[in-house]
Amino acid sequence: MVTETASGAEAAPLAGSSNGLRKRFGRAAPFLPGLAVLVFLFIVPLLIMFMFSFWRTVNFKLTPDLTIDNYIRFFAAPTYLRTFAKTLIMASLVTIFTLAIALPFAYYLVRYTSRRVQRGILLAVIVPFWTSYLLRVYAWQAILGENGALNQLLMGLHLIDKPSTLFVYDDPAVFLVLAYVYFPFAVLALYASLEKFDFTQLNAAQDLGARPDQAFLHILLPQIRAGVITAAIFVFVPILGEFLTPILVGGAQSALIANLIVNFFRGALFAEGAALAIVIASFVIVVMIIFRKSFRVEDVVTRA
Repeated sequence: MVTETASGAEAAPLAGSSNGLRKRFGRAAPFLPGLAVLVFLFIVPLLIMFMFSFWRTVNFKLTPDLTIDNYIRFFAAPTYLRTFAKTLIMASLVTIFTLAIALPFAYYLVRYTSRRVQRGILLAVIVPFWTSYLLRVYAWQAILGENGALNQLLMGLHLIDKPSTLFVYDDPAVFLVLAYVYFPFAVLALYASLEKFDFTQLNAAQDLGARPDQAFLHILLPQIRAGVITAAIFVFVPILGEFLTPILVGGAQSALIANLIVNFFRGALFAEGAALAIVIASFVIVVMIIFRKSFRVEDVVTRA
């Protein structure tokens, strides 16, 4: 039911009226498909995994016998904790390195190149997404392998006498490939923030006596903080779930925590694998909360 105001204009429908409910539902309708995908493809599987993590695996079958032994086993096993710590270190180092090279790249791209050149370079950055992730990792295996392109080049330059295994099946190889894989994510997030920045502020700061590094730290960096945090999330969080790259270019000795989860499920140890997966998911949620709280209100308003 629509009411009339003193001037004759229509007022908002009453909160409890059917017309008001219909309008609110109409506004929320575009949100519902995304919500359904989130609920049925993320929240429901996560809840099922959480339930399984408190069960037991008996004769390779899940048994609804409630226990917390699966979690105790993880925190009491030095091997699991070392692998988890190694995963965190690897993710942190790759994130720092990727941001360190992506920020100058995006800065130069935005400030010193024309729009046409920017589009071409961004296209080159995005092109790897058009090929399979597995294919890109296999390509690096062919480059870094014992008979790969890098060894052939070094032997051709007479820098080594025989093929070396130094470049593959170790942690540096995993680090290099992960940095390559997630570099485009960091560049795109930083480019989106830098594109909105007014670079005349840097010139004004230097005119007032600020050094270039001071202008960068106190003028530029605070204003692109949201983009830096977004880039860090896009790199750090997915690496916590990486299992393909460590196996293909790092071998068994370079396994990360996700590889242990995969091994549990392959061995039909579903309850143990579920518990380990919940530990990682809980850590990711905590990281996301920390990152979320680091956003300032004005950052959110500006980006909106």
